Amino acid sequence: MPIQRVTFLAMACSCEILLDAPTHSQALQIAQAGIEEIKRIENTYSRYRSDSTLSRINATAGRDWIECDSETLSLLRFADHLYQQSGGVFDITSGVLRRAWNFAHARVPTKEQLGELLPLVGWGQVKIEGSRIHLPRSGMELDFGGIGKEYAADRAATVLQHIGVKHGYVNLGGDLRLMGPRPDGTSWKIGIQHPRDRGRLLATQEISTGALATSGDYERFIVIDGQRYCHLLNPRTGWPVNHWSTVSVCAPLAVLAGCLATIAM
Repeated sequence: MPIQRVTFLAMACSCEILLDAPTHSQALQIAQAGIEEIKRIENTYSRYRSDSTLSRINATAGRDWIECDSETLSLLRFADHLYQQSGGVFDITSGVLRRAWNFAHARVPTKEQLGELLPLVGWGQVKIEGSRIHLPRSGMELDFGGIGKEYAADRAATVLQHIGVKHGYVNLGGDLRLMGPRPDGTSWKIGIQHPRDRGRLLATQEISTGALATSGDYERFIVIDGQRYCHLLNPRTGWPVNHWSTVSVCAPLAVLAGCLATIAM
């Protein structure tokens, strides 16, 4: 059976689902289940929607406790595990730093601007009791930007596998979750973009199961006086990371591969 490609936009990026189906129209029908799951997760955890679960949590910062459903609690526990295992490098409260960093303008924030925000960063301050969560400081925020897209890829792949898809993958902006090898049993060959030349590949990775995610300093960045400042920020200092140009990770789940790539950066 041939492989069909279904393209769409979600989570502020170009996405695709490759799957085995006789025709493209049939692939569209099958892929819709995965796309709907991706849209559900985007709507639930987007910081840009005032009615999202994440926005409701953030709106209570410094005031009230708020009840969470089981899916949200599972993601929060995963974020806590990553925070502990990374020594605080992976921190879903660090999204507030974007108030100082605007990568649409070539401008570096002042130390005073960052100094006002850093007290709001720190997952260790967040309290969870049972199914309730409390952000103790007014202005604190949770941001699932580091796990949301990859979690959506995993969920979409799982939904599609449950309805019988055995070959293909879900690709959300370069973060992939495999649903199985090619129809002939061979691995997929996935190109990894060169961080300084969009027209060139840095490497090719063969993969048939699990996931592949890449994190890099070339996705969103500004250059000032020859210095590159990327969107990946160190939650301890508030400043962009500047060691690696790109890191790719293979793991059983996209959400794990993505987080490990971010931590490595």
